[in-house]
Amino acid sequence: MAAFGTVFMPQMALARFENSQWSAPQLVASDSITLHPGAHVLHYASTCFEGLKAFRHADGSVHLFRMDRNVARLGQSSKLLSLPPVDGAMLQQMIIDVVRHFAADVPEGPGSMYIRPTHIGTEPAIGKAAAPTASSMLYVLLSPVGDYFAGGAKPLRLLLEDNARCASHMGMVKSGGNYASALQPILKARASVQADQVLFCPGGDVQETGAANFLLIDGNEIITKALDSSFLHGVTRDSILTLAREHGLTVSERELTVTELLERAAKPGAEAALSGTAAVLTPVGTLIHDGKEHQVGNGQPGATTLKLRQALNDVQWGKAADTHGWLTRV
Repeated sequence: MAAFGTVFMPQMALARFENSQWSAPQLVASDSITLHPGAHVLHYASTCFEGLKAFRHADGSVHLFRMDRNVARLGQSSKLLSLPPVDGAMLQQMIIDVVRHFAADVPEGPGSMYIRPTHIGTEPAIGKAAAPTASSMLYVLLSPVGDYFAGGAKPLRLLLEDNARCASHMGMVKSGGNYASALQPILKARASVQADQVLFCPGGDVQETGAANFLLIDGNEIITKALDSSFLHGVTRDSILTLAREHGLTVSERELTVTELLERAAKPGAEAALSGTAAVLTPVGTLIHDGKEHQVGNGQPGATTLKLRQALNDVQWGKAADTHGWLTRV
């Protein structure tokens, strides 16, 4: 199986914003775009994106998961980056149309079709370091993906770092620059302590990793940082917390310090997990802080983590009732 996100459908949906209006979306070849070397995105990082999935149900039908939330977040990211305003209804239709076009290629479960809407500034203007782009391009790429846990759900090792993932006012923007700024700390963590990811904890405040939200599970309680502008408002995070409440768990969205995290993680039965579109919920087995390794619970995937991941998967693949209207049939 090819690496996650490296195989693409041959066409994508694309629209351009020029002269203060959007063009009619079209299906175009997905292996190239035309971009001036002076395009705003290449110099001033005017870019944001989303990640969502389409799932094939047992009856052969194809369903998008929480598309409305991803479309709304792309609109929010675009606004915060001063990109042209996204037409949400147009983007939803672009997603539906391109997924419908390639519906026969949506993998059977546990695979899915990963969907990557992307918005970039295209105005050729290298003098606009302090001004927004007047033109942009919006496109929707499709990538069929297999089971993220094909080799088993191996608990992750996280290095706790006393720095922010990105500028605090940019955290809730799903922008390429945020991922770039986290890359060096992640690479250093892998080389120095064989960590899989970095858990960013500026000033001792437990926030998120380079590409996922963090959840601590202590008995019947799930603790995760309350939403603010400093970190990404994950759609999977919100879905997991919604299901957790329905399963009778207490959800505490509040500040969590490194000290409290390490104390609670050491308890028998404690669990920790990362939530995100790709893996849904990934168990964390080890926290590394100040040169010392701290095992989370028994170091293995916890029962609550596995139960919540399965509960969300069951909704996505139509094995459980969609009581929240999260699915859109294409």
